[in-house]
Amino acid sequence: MWRSALALCLTAAWLGCAPVAAQEGDDAGANEEAAGVQKPPPDLKDVERITFLTDSDYPPFNYFDEEGTLTGFNVDLARSICDELAVECDVRPVEWNGIMSALTRKEADAAIASLRVSKQTLEQLDFTESYYHTPARFVARKDNPQKNVRPEALGKKRIGVVEGTAHEAFIKDFYPEAEAVPFARLARAQAALKARTVDLVFADGITLMFWLNGTSSDGCCEFRGGAYLESRYFGEGVGIAVRKGDRKIREILNYGLGRVRASGRYEELFLRYFPLSFF
Repeated sequence: MWRSALALCLTAAWLGCAPVAAQEGDDAGANEEAAGVQKPPPDLKDVERITFLTDSDYPPFNYFDEEGTLTGFNVDLARSICDELAVECDVRPVEWNGIMSALTRKEADAAIASLRVSKQTLEQLDFTESYYHTPARFVARKDNPQKNVRPEALGKKRIGVVEGTAHEAFIKDFYPEAEAVPFARLARAQAALKARTVDLVFADGITLMFWLNGTSSDGCCEFRGGAYLESRYFGEGVGIAVRKGDRKIREILNYGLGRVRASGRYEELFLRYFPLSFF
């Protein structure tokens, strides 16, 4: 049953991830076209290989497995795009802080490394359509009876956040009666939640998903409420980066992304790498 629900969330994630409250009025057909599904095939005459850059230390998106093979959601998605385009694929690991400069130096055609589409990154690079969004989520202890996480329901509750993040700003702006309790690291906020010194934690949904599903949480906690996707706070999602002005490769990758989604391969990859829905 959760797989069916996740499939619906993947569709929303792929098609642009408007804020939750605004998703009901989306024009799915128009969004599919924007994702490249219904556009004519791009000119691939001079494209025999696409070289991607990625990080190697951000599981499950990109990492080396036990046999030393580069793998992960981003890596497999890049290879799936190449399969749909019928071109060779080369995915190269580089240090995270060197990805943008390496791409600018033309060491690769694109970067698929969970780079967020933001005002800052758009100053240096162009991006494909977003291929996933990272929602913000609330988590609470399972023995906490608080189910409703709307501002009027939480009142003066203590909400753990990472200091200086968009999550802290969001709580301060939309939950003015609640107390945003800042922590230097998310692990400290999570420890405070386990120790009951805060009532909830509000943070990155993917990171929280792996904590909930891992051993360090000791099964203490669970998601409460839905996903928060407001772009003003949490960005425009994650896209594949290309060099500024490289319209051709951007159009080719958008088309490939659309074909991966239409084939069902995108959903298959998501279900393989994410054990618990973060939407």
